[in-house]
Amino acid sequence: MILTPKPLTADAFAPYGEVVSTDSAKKEFSMNYGLATRYFDLAKIDVEEKGGKTCISLVHSNAIKFPFSVEKMEYHPFGSQLFYPLGELPFLVLVSTPSETLNTDKLELFITDGKQGVNYHKGVWHHYLMPLNDNSGFMVVDRNGNDENCIETQIKKQIHIQLS
Repeated sequence: MILTPKPLTADAFAPYGEVVSTDSAKKEFSMNYGLATRYFDLAKIDVEEKGGKTCISLVHSNAIKFPFSVEKMEYHPFGSQLFYPLGELPFLVLVSTPSETLNTDKLELFITDGKQGVNYHKGVWHHYLMPLNDNSGFMVVDRNGNDENCIETQIKKQIHIQLS
């Protein structure tokens, strides 16, 4: 199976989570005496289950190398997980529908425009970060708890990603 990315849009990504950008703000307002604009309430952070708390982290990642084969996928049963790029660098987003068992026939591959992030719904299968540029930085907002909230599976089928 060969996957090529399609543009990331809110409608196409809705079954998996939310596209996070200034366009997704519920409200926009000026602050700091007109020197800044706040884009308010960009995504629904879901950490309510099993007593977890919201955790904000920074991640620096190297680019994936092509040709690229998909070997593992993961999901988080107890909370959402948001990734927002700190630079305007695009990255790939590979997802599949929520379930206890990964269905590789339902994989979808998206490419961001560099100004978009994603907030995976709880239980959505996704690949780890796939930046296209070295030294890509991300803000991560997710759930921190004392239980096992990252379930991984090894891919048995050969799945390759190519850019167009």
